[in-house]
Amino acid sequence: MNILLLNPNTRADVTDLMLHVARGAAAVGTQIAGRTAPRGVPYISTRAEAQIAGAIALETLAEAHRGVDAAIIAAFGDPALFAARELFDMPVVGMAEAAMLAACMAGRRFSIVTFAPPLAPWYEECVRMHGLWGRCAGVRTLDGGFREIGDVQHEKEQVLVDLALRAIETDQADALIFAGAPLSGLAGRVESRIPVPVIDQVVAAVKMAEAMVALRLRKASAGAFRRPAAKPTTGLADALAARLEHRDG
Repeated sequence: MNILLLNPNTRADVTDLMLHVARGAAAVGTQIAGRTAPRGVPYISTRAEAQIAGAIALETLAEAHRGVDAAIIAAFGDPALFAARELFDMPVVGMAEAAMLAACMAGRRFSIVTFAPPLAPWYEECVRMHGLWGRCAGVRTLDGGFREIGDVQHEKEQVLVDLALRAIETDQADALIFAGAPLSGLAGRVESRIPVPVIDQVVAAVKMAEAMVALRLRKASAGAFRRPAAKPTTGLADALAARLEHRDG
């Protein structure tokens, strides 16, 4: 099984972090390759950045989807997830959706803890997009800044744990997600200090991707995720234009 982990942000070190977590969780025989966005922002924290990253994610998927059994959009807000499911034949898993669905199976309500206040509105909208707001106890974020995005989980580890404990006590969360690509791997390191199940977003995405491949679901020919009819394009990246115009076989 070949899975593509696509980071729609530009930080290759964060891609490497997620790959380390993903490969540690993968089943025997699952190969995971990583791709980092060639342009954009180091981490997505606004709706505008998510739209930009989503378009770049579609370009990258168009270039890399051949020979791939499943793909993971490895940004917690799931930019372009539904568009990718529309355009491509293989299963495409969103890191946020995978983590939230796993959390729903682990508890009645889940809380999301993340590292930057601007992420909260976007993450709330992501929860609503997936129809899971009724299962969400809330989104909590760090109040202050941090020195370096690639090291935020170590720099702010205890503060993030304290936020998780507050979400459990005050918001009555039964499961907890540390959200945002730079927090990948944190769950496994701190789960013994948190009294409810803690979901690692990358692990959930990998296991969901493996499960979707194992289910052997065929591409929809009707409904919301059927492939759109061919349409001429102007000025798009070659691989994406070929996919939209049905020139890619």
